[in-house]
Amino acid sequence: MTEEKIIIQEPLVEVKVPKSLKEKIRFYLIDCNTTIGKGIDIFIILLNLLVCVTFVIETYSISKETANILWNIEVIAVIFFIIEYIARLYGEKNRLSFVFSIYGFIDIMAILPTIVLILPGAGNLAFIKALRIFKVFRIFRFLRFLSNPNFFFGKINMQLLRVVRLIVTILIIFFIASGFFYHVENSINTNVETFGDAFYFCVVTLTTVGFGDIIPQSESGRWVTILLILSGIILIPWQASQIVKEWAKISDKVNVICKNCGLKYHDKDASHCKSCGNIIYQEYDGE
Repeated sequence: MTEEKIIIQEPLVEVKVPKSLKEKIRFYLIDCNTTIGKGIDIFIILLNLLVCVTFVIETYSISKETANILWNIEVIAVIFFIIEYIARLYGEKNRLSFVFSIYGFIDIMAILPTIVLILPGAGNLAFIKALRIFKVFRIFRFLRFLSNPNFFFGKINMQLLRVVRLIVTILIIFFIASGFFYHVENSINTNVETFGDAFYFCVVTLTTVGFGDIIPQSESGRWVTILLILSGIILIPWQASQIVKEWAKISDKVNVICKNCGLKYHDKDASHCKSCGNIIYQEYDGE
């Protein structure tokens, strides 16, 4: 019986200490290893979660005092979003590219509805009131953290991260669809009184259960339902295929880390790194 021994040498990671203010801002906004970087990440994640929760609570029957508290929370959260956006914009090397990037667009969409609603006379304009629905896009801000391989401070591997992305993708689809379905159906559909009702409809629809107790009453509601089904058919299988592909790719490999470039998972019979050519120090005992 062949016994396999694998020697794993962790690569040495040299952290460059930022010097200028611009470099420090850029470093700590993308860093998740230092105490300051971790603190910023946790704070932003909690802030994103808070604004999503307030959006849901606002769809229920609440007192005027509670509504005022939720509004104040939203305004404070958006102030921090503005500070974060300005900081990211200042720290970017290519600011124009950041403004027109997907994350720059998401950041603006998280800020704009509240800013417009604060303007004098905004409450009298129907189209500005409709901007409230765009608050639902704030959930997309979680994608920034999931795009980082060091998500959760590097405590989970890439395979588990892909699973987390799949789960979050499903939740985002449900959240977005539920928000839009509530917005277009609430005023005309007696069965859609809260965000929970809309969420229930989206779940039973996407899972093809379809009890029929809630059906869209408006043309917009039907289109939201169609987009929900199409996005579920396209995005969820695509994310799942990425997980299967990743697992299949590493099933015949060994977890050896190249000390030169940090590449993981090499072929079992490899003696050199396929990325940089460095010796990866695998040892095998003969039979």
